[in-house]
Amino acid sequence: MDFVVFIVSDGTGRTAQQALDAAMTQFPDVKIDIRVRAGVRTKEEVKIIITEALEAKAFILHTIVQGEIRNEIVRAGRINNIEAIDLMGPLLSRLGHQFANVPTQKPGLFHKVNKEYFKRIDAIQFAFNHDDGLRTNELHKAEIVLIGVSRTFKTPLSIYFAFKGWFVANIPIIAGIEPPKELFNIPPERVFGLTNSPRRLSLLRKVREEHLGGQTGEYASLKHVKNELDFAHSIFNKQPLWPVIKVTGKPIEEIATEILAIRGGLNT
Repeated sequence: MDFVVFIVSDGTGRTAQQALDAAMTQFPDVKIDIRVRAGVRTKEEVKIIITEALEAKAFILHTIVQGEIRNEIVRAGRINNIEAIDLMGPLLSRLGHQFANVPTQKPGLFHKVNKEYFKRIDAIQFAFNHDDGLRTNELHKAEIVLIGVSRTFKTPLSIYFAFKGWFVANIPIIAGIEPPKELFNIPPERVFGLTNSPRRLSLLRKVREEHLGGQTGEYASLKHVKNELDFAHSIFNKQPLWPVIKVTGKPIEEIATEILAIRGGLNT
């Protein structure tokens, strides 16, 4: 069964489509039929789309910036029991609150003034596709590669960097298992080892263990953690040009800043 998704935009619809493409990498077995309705500027157009969505038993994903049209989609969706997911409204509202200002609500302006946004969407999709050792044959495409044992913040850092426009992959290190050979064939300045203090890492893993109901074996034991960290450092030592970042007690933003300072500054 294919799910039907109407992408509705007062611009090109590309923002919503790329966001949807990135999200759908997490649902590889789900098939969707995407129908784009771009350049939507009037309530009459909204009514037509709602009718189409109702007939197709679809849900709507929209990036309407005009408040009046966005509200009409929400209202019509509720009346007709059609799920309408607003990608732009909550973001504009929160930004308006933070900046103490009102968004211009000009259709298409976002696409015109922020070309780098689309690169960020691609970067987010890249991070999802190359998380936790996936697609190691494409490591050469990554601008930053994070390696470390479990719970050294590889995935959160990957997503953080992706929102900044960096193409990031991460590779888990598991005691006794050699990392992929491709890792040693990419420029060493792109690779960053992540480490933590044994006790802090053991505590983090115990929290994870409790969340999983305690079915993790030696995963959180201090002895096992020390062994994994020792193995990780033996991997790091094979390429002395790899910087090793200690993440103990640091927020994601601080770790990222440290990595970027070494990597060569902000992505542009």
